[in-house]
Amino acid sequence: MADTNSLNPAATRSKDSLEPDGPKPRRILSSRNILVYGILILVSAYYLLPLYVMLVTSLKDLVTSLKDMDEIRLGNIFSLPVDITFAPWTKAWSEACTGLNCDDLSRGFWNSVKILVPSALISIAIASINGYALANWRFRGANLFFTILIIGAFIPYQVLIYPIVILLREIGLYGSLTGLVIVHSIFGMPILTLLFRNYFTSIPVDLFKAARVDGAGFWRIYFQIMLPMSLPIFVVAMILQVTGIWNDFLFGVVYTRPENYPMTVQLNNIVNTVQGVKEYNVNMAATLLTGAVPLILYFVSGKLFVRGIAAGAVKG
Repeated sequence: MADTNSLNPAATRSKDSLEPDGPKPRRILSSRNILVYGILILVSAYYLLPLYVMLVTSLKDLVTSLKDMDEIRLGNIFSLPVDITFAPWTKAWSEACTGLNCDDLSRGFWNSVKILVPSALISIAIASINGYALANWRFRGANLFFTILIIGAFIPYQVLIYPIVILLREIGLYGSLTGLVIVHSIFGMPILTLLFRNYFTSIPVDLFKAARVDGAGFWRIYFQIMLPMSLPIFVVAMILQVTGIWNDFLFGVVYTRPENYPMTVQLNNIVNTVQGVKEYNVNMAATLLTGAVPLILYFVSGKLFVRGIAAGAVKG
C-alpha cells in the first residue's frame, strides 16, 4: 500500500512553507503613518488656509459688503458666506476701478496672454535645442558657453533693469509687448537650458550613436528621437515659464506702458487703490482670477512635472 504522504505532496510541506512569500504587509494605522500623514495634513491646511479665505470672501454678497468688513475686523474671515454670489467675480473682471480709472482685469488678462504665449514658446524652443547640443554634440567652447549660461541664471534681475531699459529704448521697443516678450525669453533660457541639458544627458547615449551610424543628422535626431522622449521635461519647462511669466510684476511695470500692463500690474492697481470703499470681496475675486492660469496648469500636469524634475534636475 502506497504511503499516503507520497500520494499527497502537500501534506509533506511544513507549516513554514505554507506562509505567503514577500514582505509582511504594513498596518495602515501604524504610528509612523499617523505621524507622516498628520504632518502632511497640517502643512497642507496651513498653505490652503489663505486660499480658503480668499475664496469665501470673494463669494460674499456685494450688498452686505459693509457687514463683511465688520466681520473681517472682528476676526470672522473664516466664516462661510451667507449669500453666495459671483457678482464680485464679474465686477473684478469687467468693472474693477483703480481710483478714477476703471482698468478692469480683462484687458490685463489678454495682455498677459500676448506676453506669455510667444515668450514661453521661444524660450523653451531655444533652450531645448541648446540643451540637446550641449549634451550630445560637443563643440569647441561648449563648456565655456554652458558656464556663461549658468552664471546668467543667477544674476539678480535688478542689476540688469536699467541697462535693458536703455537697450529697449534704443531699438524702439520700450513700452511695447514685443520688448517684454524679448526680455522674458532671454531671462528664461539659462535655467531651462540647464534642465534640458541634464535631461538629454540622462537619455542612453547608445540611441544617439545608433542614429548617427544610420546617417541621421542634427535635426533628424532632435525631432525623431529626442523630442518624443522628452515630454516630462517639456512640461517642467512649460510650468516654470508659465508660472514665472504670468506672475511677473517687476518686468511688467518697468518695461511696459499702462495700456500694455499685464494682469498682475492691473491687480496691484485694483487692490492698492485708495479711492472709494474698500471692497475686499472684489479684491479677493481679482486675486483668484489672476492666479487661476498657473494653478490650473499645475493641477493638470502635476505628475509629469514631478517626473521631469526628477529626471532633468538631478542627472547629468
